[in-house]
Amino acid sequence: MDMKYIIGIIVAIIVIVGAYLVLAGSGGGQEETITIVGSTSVQPVAEKLATEYMKSHSNVKITVQGGGSSVGIKSVEDGTADIGTSSKNLKANESEGLTQWQIGLDGIAIAVNKENNVSGLTLEQVKGIFDGSITNWNEVGGADANINVVIREEGSGTRDAVAEIVLGDKKAEFVDGAIVQSSTEAVQQAVAQDPDAIGFISFASLSDTKALEINGVAPSEETVKDGTYVIQRPFLFLIKGDATGAIKEFIDWVNGSEGQAIIESEKVVPTGVQVNSTS
Repeated sequence: MDMKYIIGIIVAIIVIVGAYLVLAGSGGGQEETITIVGSTSVQPVAEKLATEYMKSHSNVKITVQGGGSSVGIKSVEDGTADIGTSSKNLKANESEGLTQWQIGLDGIAIAVNKENNVSGLTLEQVKGIFDGSITNWNEVGGADANINVVIREEGSGTRDAVAEIVLGDKKAEFVDGAIVQSSTEAVQQAVAQDPDAIGFISFASLSDTKALEINGVAPSEETVKDGTYVIQRPFLFLIKGDATGAIKEFIDWVNGSEGQAIIESEKVVPTGVQVNSTS
């Protein structure tokens, strides 16, 4: 075979490969990264959304971490996260400079051990248990046993919502001696292992415990949506400023039909609305 012909083929291959590498390095082949940090109640939903989104967007890598709503707010404010998540409404001093999307509504289950024979409480009875004025299960129709209250740490969006809705004030104190856990799953495990325990967890995460009816209404997607189950709160995505680029594309997808269907499949009532704008 003629040497000039062979050299020509080699040169052509080099040119084609070089052009491909240039295009790949400067175009759509570049990986985009999105970091999501915050509420441990929102975390499982955010992880499912991220997993499904990456299946059809191979150039995007999304990482999801917990830490609590307050951590999510701070992380997006200081730029260590692209998206903060919160399971509580933001106060005026927390929301400054942040754009908020309410991706859904979640019921907060008042959870007990599956062996507990109590099936429901009034909101006033729940208040009595959490503030310490009711201390024995026999005061609310249960067995003669001390009530062991399990709560979330300060800064938790779930704790703030329960304090506001049940106790009447976000700053209200829970009963002395309550067992404090740092995540939704930790509360659920503590209640699941103790027949005399009671706690509060995201309805979307309910698995190994029993949700009580409150004022005769059980938590469900339907009762959260129609407002008859009163212990509920928003799931929020937070952005510093206005979303652009890959972050905006992900947010738009979350609030679109595909993302909202995934949220609904996770037992959260989809809403997909922008709460405010910084512009």
